[in-house]
Amino acid sequence: MKNRYLTITMQPDWRGALRAAGKAAKADTYQGEVLNFESPGHFFGQLTEKRWEIVRACQGKGELPVRELARVVGRDVKRVHDDVVMLAELGLLERTESGGVLCPFSSMHIDMYLKAA
Repeated sequence: MKNRYLTITMQPDWRGALRAAGKAAKADTYQGEVLNFESPGHFFGQLTEKRWEIVRACQGKGELPVRELARVVGRDVKRVHDDVVMLAELGLLERTESGGVLCPFSSMHIDMYLKAA
């Protein structure tokens, strides 16, 4: 599969989000992938500005060694490694067998809707 894409959602009903993802997985064609956060606070707590910078630096570049990625974003290798671990756990980045990192998504969409309580 060449072009993978990700939709990031914020739904407090994680069971409903899981059911919707299950329905999409049964489709005959690729429907994209979904990463759900329960709240905007959780989203912004996990995906900080520096982590987004790492994702953007990796997107469309293929495999990058962590040391090279740190050079590209102008940060300490240790801190970039820590952020790469977190981003890989979330599924935004993937680690390669050679120890590098890549962003498998050609595009990402953030679906956030805020309304008054």
